[in-house]
Amino acid sequence: MNVYETKTMAERLSGNTYPGRGIVLGVTPDGRKAVAAYFIMGRSVNSRNRVFIQEPDGIRTEAHDPSLMKDPHLIIYHPVREAGCGLIVTNGDQTDTIWEYLAKGESWEAALRTRQFEDDGPNWTPRISGIQAFDGSYKLSILKAADPEGKACARFFYEYPATAGLGHFLHTYVCDGNPVIPTFQGEPERVSIPADIDAFTAELWENLNEDNKISLFVRYTDLETGKHEQRIINKHQ
Repeated sequence: MNVYETKTMAERLSGNTYPGRGIVLGVTPDGRKAVAAYFIMGRSVNSRNRVFIQEPDGIRTEAHDPSLMKDPHLIIYHPVREAGCGLIVTNGDQTDTIWEYLAKGESWEAALRTRQFEDDGPNWTPRISGIQAFDGSYKLSILKAADPEGKACARFFYEYPATAGLGHFLHTYVCDGNPVIPTFQGEPERVSIPADIDAFTAELWENLNEDNKISLFVRYTDLETGKHEQRIINKHQ
Protein backbone atom coordinates (compact mmCIF):
# COMPACT_ATOMS: atom_id res chain seq x y z
CA MET A 1 0.00 0.00 0.00
CA ASN A 2 1.39 3.37 -1.03
CA VAL A 3 0.29 5.85 1.63
CA TYR A 4 1.77 8.70 -0.43
CA GLU A 5 -0.24 7.92 -3.56
CA THR A 6 -1.29 11.12 -5.30
CA LYS A 7 -4.23 11.21 -7.71
CA THR A 8 -5.69 13.86 -9.97
CA MET A 9 -8.94 15.49 -8.96
CA ALA A 10 -10.52 13.82 -11.97
CA GLU A 11 -9.59 10.45 -10.49
CA ARG A 12 -10.87 11.45 -7.05
CA LEU A 13 -14.22 12.71 -8.34
CA SER A 14 -15.05 10.62 -11.39
CA GLY A 15 -17.78 8.08 -10.70
CA ASN A 16 -18.58 9.44 -7.24
CA THR A 17 -22.13 10.78 -7.46
CA TYR A 18 -22.03 12.57 -4.12
CA PRO A 19 -18.84 13.58 -2.29
CA GLY A 20 -20.95 16.47 -0.91
CA ARG A 21 -19.04 19.68 -0.33
CA GLY A 22 -15.28 19.74 -0.93
CA ILE A 23 -12.18 21.81 -0.21
CA VAL A 24 -8.88 21.57 -2.10
CA LEU A 25 -5.77 23.45 -0.94
CA GLY A 26 -2.31 23.18 -2.49
CA VAL A 27 0.46 24.74 -4.54
CA THR A 28 1.18 24.82 -8.29
CA PRO A 29 4.00 22.66 -9.75
CA ASP A 30 6.39 25.62 -9.98
CA GLY A 31 5.80 26.42 -6.31
CA ARG A 32 4.82 30.00 -7.12
CA LYS A 33 1.06 30.01 -6.56
CA ALA A 34 -1.20 28.94 -3.74
CA VAL A 35 -4.36 27.17 -4.90
CA ALA A 36 -7.74 27.00 -3.19
CA ALA A 37 -10.95 25.45 -4.47
CA TYR A 38 -14.37 24.87 -2.97
CA PHE A 39 -17.43 23.18 -4.45
CA ILE A 40 -20.97 22.45 -3.30
CA MET A 41 -23.38 19.73 -4.34
CA GLY A 42 -26.97 19.04 -3.38
CA ARG A 43 -29.74 16.46 -3.57
CA SER A 44 -32.78 18.43 -2.37
CA VAL A 45 -34.51 21.32 -4.13
CA ASN A 46 -33.55 23.60 -1.24
CA SER A 47 -29.89 22.65 -1.43
CA ARG A 48 -29.69 22.86 -5.21
CA ASN A 49 -31.27 26.31 -5.27
CA ARG A 50 -27.97 28.15 -4.74
CA VAL A 51 -25.28 30.18 -6.48
CA PHE A 52 -21.91 31.61 -5.45
CA ILE A 53 -21.82 35.41 -5.35
CA GLN A 54 -18.55 37.34 -5.26
CA GLU A 55 -17.89 39.51 -2.20
CA PRO A 56 -15.06 42.03 -1.62
CA ASP A 57 -13.30 39.56 0.69
CA GLY A 58 -14.39 36.25 -0.86
CA ILE A 59 -17.71 34.67 -1.80
CA ARG A 60 -21.09 33.89 -0.27
CA THR A 61 -23.94 31.58 -1.18
CA GLU A 62 -27.29 32.99 -2.23
CA ALA A 63 -30.66 31.55 -3.24
CA HIS A 64 -30.99 31.36 -7.00
CA ASP A 65 -34.77 31.53 -6.69
CA PRO A 66 -35.79 33.09 -3.34
CA SER A 67 -39.31 31.66 -3.67
CA LEU A 68 -37.91 28.12 -3.39
CA MET A 69 -35.88 28.78 -0.24
CA LYS A 70 -37.23 26.83 2.76
CA ASP A 71 -34.52 26.67 5.43
CA PRO A 72 -31.43 28.86 4.93
CA HIS A 73 -29.55 28.10 8.16
CA LEU A 74 -27.24 25.40 6.76
CA ILE A 75 -27.04 26.44 3.11
CA ILE A 76 -26.62 30.24 3.13
CA TYR A 77 -23.20 31.28 4.41
CA HIS A 78 -19.86 32.90 3.56
CA PRO A 79 -17.64 29.96 2.44
CA VAL A 80 -14.54 31.98 1.51
CA ARG A 81 -13.14 34.98 3.40
CA GLU A 82 -9.79 36.68 3.40
CA ALA A 83 -8.18 37.02 6.81
CA GLY A 84 -5.06 38.79 8.03
CA CYS A 85 -3.10 35.54 7.91
CA GLY A 86 -4.45 34.17 4.64
CA LEU A 87 -7.60 32.66 3.13
CA ILE A 88 -10.35 30.84 5.03
CA VAL A 89 -12.44 28.22 3.17
CA THR A 90 -15.25 26.27 4.86
CA ASN A 91 -18.57 24.58 4.21
CA GLY A 92 -20.61 26.64 6.67
CA ASP A 93 -20.94 29.65 8.91
CA GLN A 94 -17.86 28.54 10.86
CA THR A 95 -16.03 30.73 8.33
CA ASP A 96 -17.19 33.73 10.35
CA THR A 97 -16.30 32.07 13.66
CA ILE A 98 -12.75 31.47 12.43
CA TRP A 99 -12.47 35.01 11.05
CA GLU A 100 -13.64 36.52 14.35
CA TYR A 101 -11.18 34.46 16.42
CA LEU A 102 -8.25 35.32 14.14
CA ALA A 103 -9.19 39.01 14.27
CA LYS A 104 -8.77 39.00 18.03
CA GLY A 105 -5.46 37.11 17.91
CA GLU A 106 -6.74 33.63 18.76
CA SER A 107 -6.16 30.43 16.82
CA TRP A 108 -8.35 28.75 14.26
CA GLU A 109 -8.23 25.59 16.37
CA ALA A 110 -9.74 27.52 19.29
CA ALA A 111 -12.46 28.81 16.97
CA LEU A 112 -13.36 25.34 15.73
CA ARG A 113 -13.45 23.92 19.26
CA THR A 114 -16.54 26.10 19.78
CA ARG A 115 -18.31 24.45 16.83
CA GLN A 116 -19.44 20.96 15.88
CA PHE A 117 -21.01 19.04 12.98
CA GLU A 118 -24.26 20.25 11.43
CA ASP A 119 -27.61 19.58 13.10
CA ASP A 120 -29.07 17.58 10.22
CA GLY A 121 -29.41 14.11 11.73
CA PRO A 122 -29.19 11.30 10.86
CA ASN A 123 -26.43 12.42 8.48
CA TRP A 124 -24.77 14.88 10.89
CA THR A 125 -22.93 16.52 8.00
CA PRO A 126 -19.32 17.24 8.99
CA ARG A 127 -18.03 20.80 9.12
CA ILE A 128 -14.93 20.95 6.95
CA SER A 129 -12.59 23.94 7.08
CA GLY A 130 -9.31 25.08 5.58
CA ILE A 131 -6.97 28.02 5.95
CA GLN A 132 -4.07 28.86 3.62
CA ALA A 133 -1.21 31.13 4.66
CA PHE A 134 0.67 33.63 2.50
CA ASP A 135 3.58 31.18 2.09
CA GLY A 136 1.29 28.52 0.61
CA SER A 137 1.21 26.28 3.69
CA TYR A 138 -2.25 25.27 4.88
CA LYS A 139 -4.37 23.63 7.52
CA LEU A 140 -7.48 21.49 7.19
CA SER A 141 -10.03 20.35 9.75
CA ILE A 142 -13.10 18.15 9.97
CA LEU A 143 -15.64 18.13 12.81
CA LYS A 144 -17.90 15.09 12.74
CA ALA A 145 -20.25 13.08 14.90
CA ALA A 146 -18.50 10.65 17.25
CA ASP A 147 -21.59 8.42 17.44
CA PRO A 148 -24.69 7.62 15.34
CA GLU A 149 -26.94 9.65 17.64
CA GLY A 150 -24.91 12.84 17.27
CA LYS A 151 -24.31 13.14 21.02
CA ALA A 152 -20.59 13.96 20.79
CA CYS A 153 -18.20 15.64 18.35
CA ALA A 154 -14.84 14.35 17.12
CA ARG A 155 -12.45 17.08 15.93
CA PHE A 156 -9.50 16.44 13.59
CA PHE A 157 -6.83 18.96 12.57
CA TYR A 158 -4.18 18.61 9.83
CA GLU A 159 -1.28 20.90 8.92
CA TYR A 160 0.69 20.79 5.66
CA PRO A 161 3.75 22.59 4.28
CA ALA A 162 3.70 24.16 0.82
CA THR A 163 4.84 21.41 -1.54
CA ALA A 164 5.11 22.18 -5.25
CA GLY A 165 2.48 20.38 -7.30
CA LEU A 166 0.74 18.84 -4.30
CA GLY A 167 -2.62 19.53 -2.67
CA HIS A 168 -5.04 17.90 -0.25
CA PHE A 169 -8.74 17.24 -0.78
CA LEU A 170 -11.26 17.07 2.07
CA HIS A 171 -14.95 16.41 1.49
CA THR A 172 -18.00 15.86 3.65
CA TYR A 173 -19.09 12.42 2.45
CA VAL A 174 -17.44 9.26 1.18
CA CYS A 175 -20.18 8.85 -1.43
CA ASP A 176 -23.96 8.89 -1.77
CA GLY A 177 -26.08 6.77 0.56
CA ASN A 178 -29.61 5.93 1.59
CA PRO A 179 -30.98 6.49 4.16
CA VAL A 180 -27.72 7.75 5.74
CA ILE A 181 -24.88 9.31 3.73
CA PRO A 182 -21.49 7.96 4.94
CA THR A 183 -19.24 10.59 6.53
CA PHE A 184 -15.73 11.17 5.17
CA GLN A 185 -13.13 8.89 6.77
CA GLY A 186 -9.37 9.17 7.24
CA GLU A 187 -6.88 11.88 6.35
CA PRO A 188 -7.41 14.46 3.58
CA GLU A 189 -6.59 12.90 0.21
CA ARG A 190 -3.41 13.76 -1.69
CA VAL A 191 -4.05 15.31 -5.11
CA SER A 192 -1.98 16.80 -7.92
CA ILE A 193 -2.38 20.50 -8.64
CA PRO A 194 -2.21 21.72 -12.27
CA ALA A 195 -0.30 24.86 -13.23
CA ASP A 196 -3.22 26.51 -15.03
CA ILE A 197 -6.32 27.80 -13.24
CA ASP A 198 -8.63 27.21 -16.20
CA ALA A 199 -7.42 23.65 -16.62
CA PHE A 200 -7.99 22.96 -12.93
CA THR A 201 -11.40 24.62 -12.95
CA ALA A 202 -12.46 22.51 -15.93
CA GLU A 203 -11.08 19.33 -14.35
CA LEU A 204 -13.11 19.90 -11.19
CA TRP A 205 -16.37 20.99 -12.83
CA GLU A 206 -16.39 18.35 -15.53
CA ASN A 207 -15.85 15.52 -13.04
CA LEU A 208 -18.48 16.56 -10.49
CA ASN A 209 -21.70 14.60 -10.93
CA GLU A 210 -23.91 16.44 -13.42
CA ASP A 211 -27.14 15.97 -11.47
CA ASN A 212 -25.79 17.00 -8.08
CA LYS A 213 -23.17 19.69 -8.71
CA ILE A 214 -24.19 23.26 -7.91
CA SER A 215 -21.29 25.73 -7.72
CA LEU A 216 -17.49 25.89 -7.86
CA PHE A 217 -14.91 28.44 -6.73
CA VAL A 218 -11.19 28.33 -7.66
CA ARG A 219 -8.47 30.84 -6.73
CA TYR A 220 -4.77 30.97 -7.68
CA THR A 221 -2.67 33.41 -5.61
CA ASP A 222 0.86 34.53 -6.52
CA LEU A 223 2.95 33.88 -3.40
CA GLU A 224 5.38 36.67 -4.19
CA THR A 225 3.00 39.50 -5.05
CA GLY A 226 -0.19 38.36 -3.31
CA LYS A 227 -2.21 39.00 -6.48
CA HIS A 228 -4.84 36.43 -7.31
CA GLU A 229 -7.14 35.35 -10.09
CA GLN A 230 -10.28 33.33 -9.51
CA ARG A 231 -13.10 31.53 -11.25
CA ILE A 232 -16.71 31.00 -10.19
CA ILE A 233 -19.03 28.58 -11.97
CA ASN A 234 -22.72 28.27 -11.07
CA LYS A 235 -25.00 25.63 -12.53
CA HIS A 236 -27.70 28.32 -12.39
CA GLN A 237 -25.80 30.93 -14.37
